[in-house]
Amino acid sequence: MTSSVSHPVTRRRLVLGTAAALGLAGLGRVARAQVPGKMVLGTWGGDYSKLLTKNVETPHLTPKKLAVEHAIAGDPERRAKLLAEARLPHGTSDLQALSAANMYEMKEAGVLETIDYGKIPNAKSLLPPMRYAYGVGHIYSGKVIPYNPKLIREVPTGFADTFDPQHGNRLGIIDIQYQYTMMASALASGGSMSNFEPGKERLLAVKNAGARIYPTKEALAQALQTEEIALCIMWKARAVQWPNAGINVQTVPAKEGVPLYVSGFAIPKNAPTKEGAYAYLNASSSRRPRSSWWSASRCRSSSSSASASTGSCPASSWWTR
Repeated sequence: MTSSVSHPVTRRRLVLGTAAALGLAGLGRVARAQVPGKMVLGTWGGDYSKLLTKNVETPHLTPKKLAVEHAIAGDPERRAKLLAEARLPHGTSDLQALSAANMYEMKEAGVLETIDYGKIPNAKSLLPPMRYAYGVGHIYSGKVIPYNPKLIREVPTGFADTFDPQHGNRLGIIDIQYQYTMMASALASGGSMSNFEPGKERLLAVKNAGARIYPTKEALAQALQTEEIALCIMWKARAVQWPNAGINVQTVPAKEGVPLYVSGFAIPKNAPTKEGAYAYLNASSSRRPRSSWWSASRCRSSSSSASASTGSCPASSWWTR
């Protein structure tokens, strides 16, 4: 026997049913619109953070209602945090700004996502060497020797001349570029870009002679401007930028070679908002922010379509030495 139960439509049932239908429809809309409202970028502070905000986030992500929070710290601290959070289901950052060397180190530690370039339409304009499996190259520059011609009579020809105890406290060294400081000293001392040990004695000698250590590029620039120091090693990008800011420096490439620095972005495996990370990678890979970045920082863009004035660009032969 089939039992039939009648449920008359009352005002109460009609209201409840309509509300339920509207609620389910609302849930459907939320599910289809999984565009994150916020993401966290681990990055350096100073000019780098400001340029990211000006050239990438404000023009390209703010209109899409994606707010970007900068978790500012040095790369050693941020890499340590990535490793500490590796076992958590969700970390505290969605994207990390790291050098190519540090991206590789974190890839080897197993904490980085493999990049899906199909989610980055603008990646088609990237130079091939900037398309890492574990990160996306953003900017690059070469390590050169800026010096004050008023204070340095004999122009240095290489890293060996620069890391010379005779300069005493007129030599400036930037702390956050420790890897490249060791690399340059190694090249000056018979080592290589992968064998730093021969350069250790040279660095200890300049330290004991009074070389000054600065925490940031901005602090180093101020020391050059006030003539507290007379020479240093730095990215060619800054060496072009500083004279435009009134700092009396000239630049020479080291005879030992010009190490290349690449800065890029990598996604932690446990990033809470990977959609936001890919939106950021796509925005930073587009032509306009890369051209604007060159104009402001003089770092070469990783995009093949970002144009720059030939007169301002570092000599192309420097990158292949």
